[in-house]
Amino acid sequence: MPQTIENKIFTKIKKAKRGTLFFIEDFIRFGSGKTISKTLDRLSKENELRRLAPGIFYRPEVSDYIGELRPSIDDVAKAIARRDKARIVPTGAYALNKLGLSTQVPMNIVYHTDGSARKIKVGKNTISFKKTTSKNVASIGDFSTLAIQALKAIGKGLATEAEILHIQKILEKEKPTALEHDIRLAPEWIRQILKPTLKKLQHG
Repeated sequence: MPQTIENKIFTKIKKAKRGTLFFIEDFIRFGSGKTISKTLDRLSKENELRRLAPGIFYRPEVSDYIGELRPSIDDVAKAIARRDKARIVPTGAYALNKLGLSTQVPMNIVYHTDGSARKIKVGKNTISFKKTTSKNVASIGDFSTLAIQALKAIGKGLATEAEILHIQKILEKEKPTALEHDIRLAPEWIRQILKPTLKKLQHG
């Protein structure tokens, strides 16, 4: 007996690990967008899925210690970037927070992107994707990308000695090849802050 659209969608969801994010586009080969949307809404009412934002759902993951887990802001942003085949870079206050230079998580979390500009409401937070040039999202190191964006957020000549030392210490976790690549993309004043760590990584 042929599977119904709902069964096909449910089977795909069940095969995915808990915490996986789903978009309506993930099921488009099974039927029309309207039918898929109704099916996903119904599955969310049956607690098989959770609705995170319009058109975005996830399969709940449950921890024995803290209960049900929601996907992180980064998980959501990266999933949207993969769907859109775009590159993204966290900026501003969020980059400072991720690097440990600030304890405050901003309500409006901003990413540069070479994809489409958009805003998505996720719980109490808003994820904003701001269109930028390819060069601004060309960095490849996780830590060096954050370091560059954090320093840009602080401003030229405004980083304290403690902040610079903190950034340089974090950068010791970076792959030397990634740091060397990303330094070339940074403004000269940021390069001067990053270069000592690169030399340390290259020469031990």
